[in-house]
Amino acid sequence: MSIATEIYQSLGLSKKEYEKIISLLGREPTITELTMFSVEWSEHCGYLRSRNWLRLFPRQGKYPILVGEDAGGVIVDDLAIVFKMESHNHPSQVEPKQGAATGVGGIIRDIFTCGARPIALLDSLRFGNLSEPYNRYLLNGVVDGIQFYGNCVGVPTVGGEIYFEDSYTGNCLVNVMCVGLAKKDRLVRAVAKGTGNLIMYVGASTGRDGIGGCSILASKEFKEGEEKRPTVQIGDPFMEKCLIEATLEALSTDSIVGIKDMGAAGLTCATSEMAASGNCGVEIELDYVPRREKDMQPWEVMMSESQERMLVCVKSGKENDVAKIFHKWGLNAIVIGKVTDDGIVRIKDKGDVVAEIKANFLTQPPIYDMPYSEPAYFMELKKLDINTLAEPKDYNDILCKLLSSFNIASKEWVYHQYDHMVQTNTVILPGSDAAVLRIKGSKKAIALTTNCNGRYCYLNPYLGSQIAVAESARNLVCSGAEPLAVTDCLNFGNPEKPERFWQFKNCVEGIATACRFFGIPVVSGNVSFYNENPQGAIYPTPTIGMLGIIEDYTKAVTQYFKNNSDIIVLLGDCKEELGGSEYLKEIHSIIRGEVPQLDLEKEIALHNTVLECIRKGLISSAHDCSEGGLIVAIAESCISNNEKLIGARIDNLDYSIRLDALFFGETQSRVIISCRKDNLSIIEAIANKNKVNFRVIGEVGGKRLVITKNNEKIINLSLEKLSRCWRRKFI
Repeated sequence: MSIATEIYQSLGLSKKEYEKIISLLGREPTITELTMFSVEWSEHCGYLRSRNWLRLFPRQGKYPILVGEDAGGVIVDDLAIVFKMESHNHPSQVEPKQGAATGVGGIIRDIFTCGARPIALLDSLRFGNLSEPYNRYLLNGVVDGIQFYGNCVGVPTVGGEIYFEDSYTGNCLVNVMCVGLAKKDRLVRAVAKGTGNLIMYVGASTGRDGIGGCSILASKEFKEGEEKRPTVQIGDPFMEKCLIEATLEALSTDSIVGIKDMGAAGLTCATSEMAASGNCGVEIELDYVPRREKDMQPWEVMMSESQERMLVCVKSGKENDVAKIFHKWGLNAIVIGKVTDDGIVRIKDKGDVVAEIKANFLTQPPIYDMPYSEPAYFMELKKLDINTLAEPKDYNDILCKLLSSFNIASKEWVYHQYDHMVQTNTVILPGSDAAVLRIKGSKKAIALTTNCNGRYCYLNPYLGSQIAVAESARNLVCSGAEPLAVTDCLNFGNPEKPERFWQFKNCVEGIATACRFFGIPVVSGNVSFYNENPQGAIYPTPTIGMLGIIEDYTKAVTQYFKNNSDIIVLLGDCKEELGGSEYLKEIHSIIRGEVPQLDLEKEIALHNTVLECIRKGLISSAHDCSEGGLIVAIAESCISNNEKLIGARIDNLDYSIRLDALFFGETQSRVIISCRKDNLSIIEAIANKNKVNFRVIGEVGGKRLVITKNNEKIINLSLEKLSRCWRRKFI
């Protein structure tokens, strides 16, 4: 019986793809088979339009790397550090609390299914302007979902970022990163193998929530007036906590061959990808699948994205041992099938075969070479004559406005809702350049950060994405960490529109170039396309999650000033660059111009300088200059320690450029450090060795931030006022 056109189209399949399915099967597909193809061949699962470009990313670094089915990582000594970032954008736009919560739950499962214990979460969020009530609703809901799930499941949220731009109205971004630790010999793959071994379903029961989430929700644009709430999953963090402990306990036995999270595409993804990875087949009986809703059709069971569920390949004869562990934690654990040697995913319902597909038919979707073209806006928006901009009359007022702008102001009101101390590993709390977590039983620590300036990537995708990599590395270096590896979450508009795909292509090339230069491999990641609303696409937002290692966590450094009479030093140069800056947007209401230039040689020289100084114990604080520029970075260094505000006097900024560009331009490869006077000459020698510009610009102390130029006080503000502006409430 032929399937109607509207059915396969409603599942996100094109006519050409439907015809290919018929060709592969040699017959018309059943409804269950069609839905299985629709989810596995969706952009979210299959990477049909992005896979060719992702091959550009470097996969080798200083340390041995892991690139697995669900997450990647690096090997340090005998320890595997596993991490990944995923998006939950569209679900969060539709139902913010559950969308964000299940995003947290899903990325945690990707980590512990590798055999690693999740130790930290970071979140990278984007919303539209908060003058819009729905954007305020989204922000509140997403933050509530993150704190609800993360706090309950017992994994600390230790860092992240939030940006606000008009382009994210109608399509917010919720990117979540999770990091876990395991002994390198205890890792496990998402694989099924060994003919006669058993396939076991563990965790929560299956319902209708999340059906079509990856094909219907995550692989299409939002259209005017669409209602997609039924495709959003519902999470239970308490069950996930039990699932973590049960899974890690089961993996410590010799009973499990492989395990995979039933996340996007649910049971379809888990069966087909585990079979394909093991070069085998699987046969399952849907009648054995635990359900919490009546009269579910086979295709619904196969498509459901109900949360907190795993598929496990268990050694034959060990199934009772494994089941006892999961039952002890109050979880389902039921044998639903077996491993076969024919390479076929065979799905039965009460004994009747409802799907019979070769596993690699599902896991090897068609790959498309997408057309791309430079957007019409690109060359036009490069045009910016800063000489037409009026220079500020009151720099005190400008600094206060920038400190209170949504993108720069403190996010304490957000991260104070998160438990960042559970598991007692956190050495540096949220609010500094990078989060730092100790590795128990060792002096080593992990440093973590996420970064991306979408406005930069809109104005120049290639350079903007390089800056995202460079700033991430700079953040880690400022904490005392050597950057080791990257995960990414590539958020873009509709890839079927050539201008959108041009943005994607250029961002991928930029990331690949920067990572290769720094010797930092990309070990995992996620592509999220179709982030559009009826008014247009989001800014291209290739979020970078980066991990670094600190050899001695007692030498970790934070961004804020600490000691009166410490000397303040600027490492790096100042250029007349205002394009794409927060100053240009907030003060002049302009989004255009060329973004700051990036010299990768100068950037890595800066990293080497800062790292050497920190390892030798020469630096009291280090803070990179990013959004808002030099003076914002200095102000943050004065006020970002809640327990002790400390002032600064800046009196040596003799640069022959416009004052607003000097103060608020966002020139790259710059770090503000503070140090004792007797360390100054050693630091200068290290900077000179690395050919890094070194300038003493002032001194720490007092209760005000005072900045003079040519003996005139350009800025003179109390720390209380600066702190009030920066610590404003958003909603």
